[in-house]
Amino acid sequence: MTSDRIILDLCGGTGAWSKPYVDAGYAVTIVDPAVDGGCDVRTFGYLDDYCVWGILCAPPCTHLSVSGARWWKSKGEGKLMEAISVVDACMRIVLVHKPAWWVLENPVGRLRRFLGPPRLIFDPCDYGDPYTKKTLLWGSFNVPEKSPVDPVDGSRMHLLGPSPERAALRSVTPEGFARAFFKANP
Repeated sequence: MTSDRIILDLCGGTGAWSKPYVDAGYAVTIVDPAVDGGCDVRTFGYLDDYCVWGILCAPPCTHLSVSGARWWKSKGEGKLMEAISVVDACMRIVLVHKPAWWVLENPVGRLRRFLGPPRLIFDPCDYGDPYTKKTLLWGSFNVPEKSPVDPVDGSRMHLLGPSPERAALRSVTPEGFARAFFKANP
């Protein structure tokens, strides 16, 4: 039992990335306004009575991802500033809690400009899920061991039609990657 190891899942939405930690008995807190009772990372305070072991950060990519580049100009600088404020809040939470490891995830897009080169670039097919979605990771973490498969499904993201759930469906962490990350960063 590892309930003394607290994992913060920032902007965790579905909880797919932190699920292996939950399954292993870690105390996981998802910090996301879309989760019942959840809060926005920008207003999340310091947990002075708890030792945070690890932090998973997955800030929304809507205004950061290159897949939306054609709309960047029409969205204006305000949407970029909103997105960066969420990234900044994630980084503040990492800074004040000083976890054993931390990671920030986002697809290819604008974050390189603000965070520099990523530590790892991967596609879900690198970790057993048969599709592509180029994803970048920044942070201090052990790089998960790859178990590549052919991307026979191509880019599943392009197959998702317009819907209110589209952004949430696009942001679900691939199961194979989540398991591999957990194994490398217990």
